[in-house]
This record gives sequence, C-alpha cells and structure tokens, in this order.
Amino acid sequence: MDLDGVVVLGDRPVDGAPEALRRLREMGKTIRFVTNNASRRRDEVAALLTGIGVAAEPGEVLTSAAAAAQVLAERFAPGSRVLVVGAPALADEVTAAGLTVVTKADDDPVAVVQGYGPKVGWEHLAEACVAVRGGAQWIATNTDKTLPTPRGPLPGNGALVAALATALERQPDLVVGKPEPALFLAAARDAGAAGTLIVGDRLDTDIMGANRAAMDSLLVLTGVATAEAAQGATGTQRPTFVAKDLSGLFAVA
Repeated sequence: MDLDGVVVLGDRPVDGAPEALRRLREMGKTIRFVTNNASRRRDEVAALLTGIGVAAEPGEVLTSAAAAAQVLAERFAPGSRVLVVGAPALADEVTAAGLTVVTKADDDPVAVVQGYGPKVGWEHLAEACVAVRGGAQWIATNTDKTLPTPRGPLPGNGALVAALATALERQPDLVVGKPEPALFLAAARDAGAAGTLIVGDRLDTDIMGANRAAMDSLLVLTGVATAEAAQGATGTQRPTFVAKDLSGLFAVA
C-alpha cells in the first residue's frame, strides 16, 4: 500500500481510506505500507496513520529513507561520513545505520543521499553539488516529480534531484525507491504473503515498480494519476486494476 495520494494527503486521510483499511484488517488481510516519501521515520509514519484512524505499527512501514540508509551501510564502513540532503528523518535513518551525518562538502563525505524535505534549499543542493563533483557517490531515495497534497501536486524529491542533475550534468548513481522493485519485494517477504497486490496512485512509480516485481497492481485515482492517464497506460506502466478509490479493493481482494 502506497501512502501519499492513496491513504493520506499531507496529514489528512484520503476519503474512505480508514474505513477501507479497517475492513481489510477485519478480513484478515496482511498490510504493509511502502512509501517513497523520505521525510518521516517509520515510527512517525505509523503515528500519523494511527492518528487519522488507520491502525499501523512501525514494523508495517517501509520507507525509501530506511532503504537508502541500508544501502549506504552495505557500501561503506561504519562511521563513514554521509552528506544528507533532506528531512531530519533521513538523517536519523543514516545515523541509525551506523554512519556519520555531515552537512558540508568540506567534511569529505563518501556519499550524498538525497530525499524529500520541505526545507531543502539552494544551500543544501550547493553542498551536494560540490561533494558529488569531488567524488562522493550520489544516492537518491526516489525521483517522484510531485507530491500529492490537499492543495494539489507540489514539487517532490524528483524535482529537486532534477535541479541537482542539471547542475551536475548527470543522474544519481542509484535511485533506491519505486519504481525499483526492492521496496515491494522486501514488503512481500516481510509479510510472508503468498499473493501480493500493490496499491498506488502513480503509474511511473507504484505501477511500474509492481510490474518490475512481477506483482499485480491496483491504481487508485485519489492522487496523481487520472482516469485518462490510466486508460492510455501501456507496457510497464499498465496496472492490473483501476478504481476511483480504495473501495475498489473489495472487487479484487
């Protein structure tokens, strides 16, 4: 289950989402929440969901921030310096992975990790630019161009990654989140599910990621994708099912 545009919009529930998820729990379905948004820790996501009427535990949440921190821990020695561009939640995940968070290129980081943060500005991108040009690996948590909100789609991490890519004249060394299949595969393994349905609102991340993971998908029209876009989707962006909202789950669950 994706979050932004599917279950929540900002800090508000999508209409009908709490009721639909409660019904799924009552049916005995196993749920995992998988998000590209790197601005909250897993416990913060669970608290947000619980606060809007969606029962959730931190262990049911997988974020691109945690996944990126794990990748960094696998690539570099404990204590290695990592320049974090993003929200405090991303820095917390990097610290929890045993690495040292820095904010300046002069600190000689071995890597730059970039995730969505509402306060990310030019000075953060400038430090990242200098660090990457100096040889640091560049890892992005995701490249979602927009973020669904109650005010409509607003710039997402992908927009900020694009700004840095323009300055560097190259793309990140690695993008961790969807549409890469790793988060979905990890969620399915964690849930121990024999059959998995991916629910999302974006063709270019959720649905493409589901297809890359060889899983069925349900596209809901409560976030980014429109009915017209869904109808015209082809190849790896074509969903198995389409529904106006999460009530469509009960036609396929």
